[in-house]
Amino acid sequence: MSCVDMRILASCFGLPENIVVTSVYPTTFMMSISIACCDPVTLCPLCQQPSERVHSKYQRTVADVPCGGRRVLLLLTVRKFICHTYDCPRSIFTERLADLVQSYARMTNRLREWIEVIGRAAGGEMGVRLAERLGICTSPTTILRRVMALPTPPAGAVFVLGIDDWSFRRGRKFGTILVDLTTHTVIDLLPDRTAETSAAWMLAHPEIEVVSRDRGEEYASAARIGAPQAIQCADRFHLAQNLTEIVEEILARCRAEIRKASKETNSSSEQQAGGNKEPTASFDTQPPALDPLAGSAHQAHHAERSDRYQQLLELRNEGHTSKEIARRLGMAERTIRRWITRGIPYEKAELRCKRRKRFDPYLPYITERWNQGEQNGQRLFRELQAQGYKGGAGTLYRFLRSLRGYSASPQSRAERAQAVPEVPLQQFSAQKAVWWFVRDLSDLNETEREELAAIRQASSTADIVYGLVQDFMGMIRRREGEQLDAWLEHVRSSQIPELQKLVRSIKKDKAAVLAGLTLSHNNGQVEGQNTKLKLIKRMMYGRAGFPLLRQRVLHAL
Repeated sequence: MSCVDMRILASCFGLPENIVVTSVYPTTFMMSISIACCDPVTLCPLCQQPSERVHSKYQRTVADVPCGGRRVLLLLTVRKFICHTYDCPRSIFTERLADLVQSYARMTNRLREWIEVIGRAAGGEMGVRLAERLGICTSPTTILRRVMALPTPPAGAVFVLGIDDWSFRRGRKFGTILVDLTTHTVIDLLPDRTAETSAAWMLAHPEIEVVSRDRGEEYASAARIGAPQAIQCADRFHLAQNLTEIVEEILARCRAEIRKASKETNSSSEQQAGGNKEPTASFDTQPPALDPLAGSAHQAHHAERSDRYQQLLELRNEGHTSKEIARRLGMAERTIRRWITRGIPYEKAELRCKRRKRFDPYLPYITERWNQGEQNGQRLFRELQAQGYKGGAGTLYRFLRSLRGYSASPQSRAERAQAVPEVPLQQFSAQKAVWWFVRDLSDLNETEREELAAIRQASSTADIVYGLVQDFMGMIRRREGEQLDAWLEHVRSSQIPELQKLVRSIKKDKAAVLAGLTLSHNNGQVEGQNTKLKLIKRMMYGRAGFPLLRQRVLHAL
């Protein structure tokens, strides 16, 4: 093989120009390529003087990127040279091939880069499985070692900072994610969400001009300490979320008033139809009253939960958000919102709802038979069993007891023929109705508009709340922060207690709320990066620690 042919073959394999291929040994699964450097002169690594005197040679085995789906091993012949400099401490040195492979390395530079990319994208175990498909033989330890060896990207100048928390374990342990909202990149991850840690990071970046954050007190305090020169901007989504939680509380409180108005409407409709008859059954039934807890263990558990519930109410009345209450009580934020909405901390009702899942498919049939006049529980239970129902009779009996107008005497055929369908408000749900309040009226369909109008007509409180909510959501959508003071005054004059708590919370953080309703900055990019962080964390099945997670997030593809 001529020298020209060896250089052409080397270029086909993507080797440096000073490397020539001396021979190729292909097999079914692997390809061995013998290569050598053809430079006649090389420099001493210490004195940087050239030398052409070859002392000896030896062979290195280096793994390279796959070729045609087969592993590639480079059999590299390396020369040792004699240094001509008299006082150089290294009389004999080995030629350096930095463009191909580093000293003492067992893989080429490009293979190392491939493994780094695989580790950044897939992690250790999954990275090994991916590498095998590509023809690369490696191990999880090697992949993770390469990822951990990557240098931390420089943060540079950060003018608009987005900050939010993320959870190691949901509701228990939290960290902090920092995002440059100008470049849309993650700058750093912090191991906790304390104000001290975040403030220390901000102090190292005095160029920060704007800090976009949620309504939490930790990051507000961190921004005051670490970046006093910066404008704090409360995220508009979290403002809308705070308002939504308050509105759901109000609607849950007004539920009895709304349902009472609905029953009166239904009753008047029945009288106009010409009869005093009991109303038809519906699916929206209340669970029966829970039996008193028995046993000292249950009583202690009940007392503990009641005490925590009282603490929740006290913190809520002070104007704290659900997230802040969850942090102080050591509970999940979802549980806090559920307790606030339902007004009770007991869990037995939830358990009973889960047990009713197997009964739910038979609700339409039971309701139809009930409206037809069949109100005997035993006969209905036998009919359900004939249809394949596997549950117990207790669930059916509880459901029958909860039906409105439950009576031992069946309706007559004439009464059933004149039955008046119940109005939609009998199926009123605060969790569902709250979205009709916060959304723009043009985004609702005809049915939703009718039910919204019925709710506003049934409850004067709901009607007042709707106007205030639409005004606030208009400020958020159009960024009209100058109307905040007028809105706060309208809320104060409404005398609605739940909204008064929101007013107190806003006044404590008024400057940040005003900036959030005026400036274009928000935490949307931070929430997106937070979602990406969760994906990376769950890909590692909770087995990796914070250092590896930080590396993978900062070097994410």
